[in-house]
Amino acid sequence: MLYGATNFPLRPLADEIRTLAGLGFDFLEVCLDPPEASPARIDANLPAIEAAIAETGLKPRVGHLPTFVWLADIYDSIRRASLKEVDSALETCARLGLKKAVVHPGYITGLLTFIPQLGQNLVYRSLEELLASAERLRVTLCLENMFPRAGCFFRPEEFTEVLARYPQLMMTLDLSHGQIQAPPERMAGLIAAGGRRIRHVHVSDNRGQDDEHLPLGTGRVDLAGGFSALKKLGYDDTITLEVFAPDRDYLAMSLSKVKALWEKA
Repeated sequence: MLYGATNFPLRPLADEIRTLAGLGFDFLEVCLDPPEASPARIDANLPAIEAAIAETGLKPRVGHLPTFVWLADIYDSIRRASLKEVDSALETCARLGLKKAVVHPGYITGLLTFIPQLGQNLVYRSLEELLASAERLRVTLCLENMFPRAGCFFRPEEFTEVLARYPQLMMTLDLSHGQIQAPPERMAGLIAAGGRRIRHVHVSDNRGQDDEHLPLGTGRVDLAGGFSALKKLGYDDTITLEVFAPDRDYLAMSLSKVKALWEKA
């Protein structure tokens, strides 16, 4: 198993690489968000980033495509602008040698809440375009499960359908998302729906209501149960800690906890 962490996009990526390497992580998941980790910013600072990778040995292995975009927006111009941003990030993933990238499905908001099927269809249209780009760039796209506030792709049946529709699409299983405002059986359902198409895992903690990204052990997420189910599938790939506490000591402690939880599961 390889354990990674995400950079904080408000800090220079080269600095983040040095910090996360010092905490003992195996790899970096590159969050491709502005201001410091947009594709343009990464391109501009590539020599410094490559120097930090060479110095520390902490290699980027996974990309996290832009978070704050609107792939299901009812305004086509906004959806197309969002697709352009995600496409640019995919190009950067390929330049960095990343083989897989996490993508959020988008949010069903505004008028789309009255017609959610249209919102889901817009997600499908966006995914089709992104999958074509990812295939051209030889990057595996991994769709992340969300939470009820997103309006879509937090239910197991949605992943059963989307993975059947797009054979080249894989899944990022976010164990903390799977337990936000959720019945106990939702996590098991998501793992069953993803099966061996689960190619990446996110972990953090929360208290069951919001996506808080707390240090492990400070919330209610059943990581032990999730890990046990993943082990039964034979999962042995990458796990990224998404712990966003300002004090990075909590991230280091969470790394120790996640390793122990995986070993015991």
